[in-house]
Order: sequence, then structure tokens, then C-alpha cells
Amino acid sequence: MTAEQQDRPADRHRRPDGVTDATVEALGKLSEALEAVEEARGSLYAFHRLSGHADLQAGEAADLLREAGHAELADRIESELVGRNVVEGRWTFQLVEEYDEGYYATFRDLERAARDDLAEGKPHLFEAEMKEDRRTHGRRHHEATPD
Repeated sequence: MTAEQQDRPADRHRRPDGVTDATVEALGKLSEALEAVEEARGSLYAFHRLSGHADLQAGEAADLLREAGHAELADRIESELVGRNVVEGRWTFQLVEEYDEGYYATFRDLERAARDDLAEGKPHLFEAEMKEDRRTHGRRHHEATPD
């Protein structure tokens, strides 16, 4: 393999013949949107974990209040707060499931379908081309690939 062949993006990041700049830009925007959805999903999982942890802590607080002689307040926390739905009819695991199985799955599937239909399934073409435009060819730490 020549030095020139080594200093270019991997095949999976090279634009297929006939794919226009406008298509690469549109796919890049869709990929960027999916990244935002992935970040939102992470936040939803954090919300799920934090809410569950808070529910367990509230239960422990009720126990401690009862031991400290505050049974009425402990009873109220246990009956009104501990185990309560965070939204109508749902705990956070149900929100996570609905998000994952509905919006997230649809978004992920459509992003993949767009890449499959328009760019032979190749990911991150926009970013790969940006890297090619911005890096200093032939310079250490500016290589096209890790190889």
C-alpha cells in the first residue's frame, strides 16, 4: 500500500459515486439529529435512575422518621410519595420503554434507512469529509485512520 493510499479515509467513510454534496449534508444533519436523540435518551436513563434512587431514599427517610417518633409524617411519605407514579400511570421504567420502543426506535431506523438508500449505508460521511478538509495531510496526529 502506498503512502497516499494510507493517508485517506477508510472505505466506510468515502462517499459513494453519484452521492451529491446536498445528500451528504442532509445525511449529516439527520445523523446530528440522531446524536441529539441519543443524548436525550441518556438523560432519560439518568432521570430514570435518579428518580428510582430518590424513591428508595424517601422510603429510608420514612423509616428513620418513624424510628425518631414521627410516625404520622412517615406514614404520609410512604402513602403519598413512596412508589408514586412520576406521570399518570407510569413509573420511569415505563417512560424509558415507551421512548425506546417508539420514538427512539423509529428515529434510529429511519436514519439507517436513509443511509442505506442514499449512501450504501455508510455512516458519518459529512464528518469524514470535514476531517479531510481540516486535517494537515502527512502530519503526525493528522492521519486519516489509525492504521
